[in-house]
Amino acid sequence: MVARLVVAAPSSGSGKTTVATGLMAAFAARGLRVSPHKVGPDYIDPGYHALAAGRPGRNLDAWLCGEDALAPLLLHGAAGADVAVIEGVMGLYDGASSVMPGGSGGDSGGDFASTAHVARLLSAPVVLVVDASAAAGRSVAALVHGFATFGRVRIGGVILNRVGSDAHEAMCREAVAGLGLPVLGALRRRDDVAAPSRHLGLVPAAERGADAVAAVRRLGDLVAATCDLDALLALARTAPPLTAQPWTPQTALTMSAPDTARPTAAPYGDGPGPAARGAGARGRGWEPVVAVAGGPAFTFGYAENEELLAAAGARVVRFDPLRDEELPAGTAALVIGGGFPEVHAAGLSANAPLRASVAALAASGAPVYAECAGLLYLARELDGAPMCGVLPDVSASMAPRLTLGYRAAVAVADSAVARTGERVRGHEFHRTRATPGHGPAAAWQWSPTGPEGFVRGACVASYLHLHWAATPWFARRLVEECA
Repeated sequence: MVARLVVAAPSSGSGKTTVATGLMAAFAARGLRVSPHKVGPDYIDPGYHALAAGRPGRNLDAWLCGEDALAPLLLHGAAGADVAVIEGVMGLYDGASSVMPGGSGGDSGGDFASTAHVARLLSAPVVLVVDASAAAGRSVAALVHGFATFGRVRIGGVILNRVGSDAHEAMCREAVAGLGLPVLGALRRRDDVAAPSRHLGLVPAAERGADAVAAVRRLGDLVAATCDLDALLALARTAPPLTAQPWTPQTALTMSAPDTARPTAAPYGDGPGPAARGAGARGRGWEPVVAVAGGPAFTFGYAENEELLAAAGARVVRFDPLRDEELPAGTAALVIGGGFPEVHAAGLSANAPLRASVAALAASGAPVYAECAGLLYLARELDGAPMCGVLPDVSASMAPRLTLGYRAAVAVADSAVARTGERVRGHEFHRTRATPGHGPAAAWQWSPTGPEGFVRGACVASYLHLHWAATPWFARRLVEECA
């Protein structure tokens, strides 16, 4: 059994990340083994969660991975943990319909993929974080009453955030107590625990270094001093046992790829198809090196993606494109996820030896998989700074507005990971644009936009972020392509 609770709020900006990260750090400081999780596709909050808990922050997204996958993924991430803390996304009942283009119907409607939906799937009690900075006691109680009675979730307690004084706190506590819900903590207004923000939200923990470590420690101290940790742990332990089996990358790799309308003997280039090449590689027991970009410029990625690559037979090696002048020795494939290359464009451009190494690897026919920031890094230039030039016709730059949302995409070309006609679920999260948006061989298409991304040789690059727990055969195909 995994003790667990969900930290939710009426809206974004209420203090979920402050409370959830602080609670993880406070529990960990007590000697508890804490499993950190985040509802939705957010990459930044899990970086702070990892610092607080000392283990990877993981995402639970019903839209990206499917409802049936969430309990297994939670159990996988929480293996050996004493308690799982799950930070919600947006407002408690805000689901996929809030970020789907064109108001798409189907299971994107209602509260599908919301924090409330995930709490129900995991049978987890909810702690509601309420920003009390601009409300008196009875208004806070009315808000809590509405959220507690609106949907089918069990709100087990309330944490008041940004209370102004002892009297204000007492007023709010008394009003909420009248609802029969315990107030499990009350945080005062504090500016010294806020993480700095920029165009895509919080600055990732990996970019802040020691400052982020110190900030997380302060959050843990704050929550420990202002919240009832014993009561919160007791609430988490009221969650019933889950009947699902834990997700494992080894089992996931046995899943069959979806059927497509066309055979894939040789999707690109010359030589045998990926299935034939992969069979030979497995027979020889070869362990190809898959280099994964990391460091301050490339902080976006799902832990399960790398675990799937390792289970498929790869040796996953991290490298930092800002500092390492060569790819890891023996690199046979390259994965470049999301992040903030636009912030680090000068430093990435200055590392000319690595840019040349990446270009040479791609030219050799080795598989290269790139998402968002990876697309920008493979372009000819980014905001005028030379990049790798793997996509020599592509120029990238900052855009005036944010592009954000879930995407139901279909592959429109065979690539190192996908086959034409396969459907996937992903998300976009960027404030840049690549010109042109796609080449002669685009990677994906989704409504209402046209073709998007690039397939060039064994390189596939686009703005689409994917959680490979939903498409584990992508990892298998990428490793097979290494042969």
